[in-house]
Amino acid sequence: MKNKFFIGLLMVGAIALMTSCAKVPQAEIDAANAAIEEARAAEADVYIASEFSALQDSMKVINEIVEVQKGKMFGSYKVAKAKLVNVTTLAATVKTNAVTRKAEVQAEIEALTVEVATLVEQAKQLTTKAPRGKEGAAAVEAIKTEIGVVETTAAEAAALSQQGNLMGSLDKLKAAKEKVTAINAELEGVIAKYKK
Repeated sequence: MKNKFFIGLLMVGAIALMTSCAKVPQAEIDAANAAIEEARAAEADVYIASEFSALQDSMKVINEIVEVQKGKMFGSYKVAKAKLVNVTTLAATVKTNAVTRKAEVQAEIEALTVEVATLVEQAKQLTTKAPRGKEGAAAVEAIKTEIGVVETTAAEAAALSQQGNLMGSLDKLKAAKEKVTAINAELEGVIAKYKK
């Protein structure tokens, strides 16, 4: 009688042990990884790098939680499942933010391209008004060379934009704008002094 009771107790314990071992939430992990890859495909790592990095860090933490639970006899994946749902949702938000930021960068490039072209034309006009004395002619030629460098930089920015490197294009245009703005300020100062 005791033997049967003991065997029955062992069977109940074995059944409880088998049913209580939770399964790894592989479907949720796969969904989160797929959502992260969609965000990467939208170039979130380029346009909103800090948000994308935080997303990857969150997934890394979840993977560590899952590994810890795998090592336990009675592992529980409730926390990991909840976090996986959050990461999947966050990945969709990051993807949307990346698309939005890319459109903003494109608009900024277009506006800067026009602005730099306008400033270059202004600089060329100012060189015609600059004084040409002994040193003036050499200075004007040097400034014309600098304007040429700005135009080259703007052309390189346009090429980068065509290749899809919007961030590189934006950086070059910002540098070109800064340079031509400084040229115009210098020319305006020289012309104002000369007129006095």
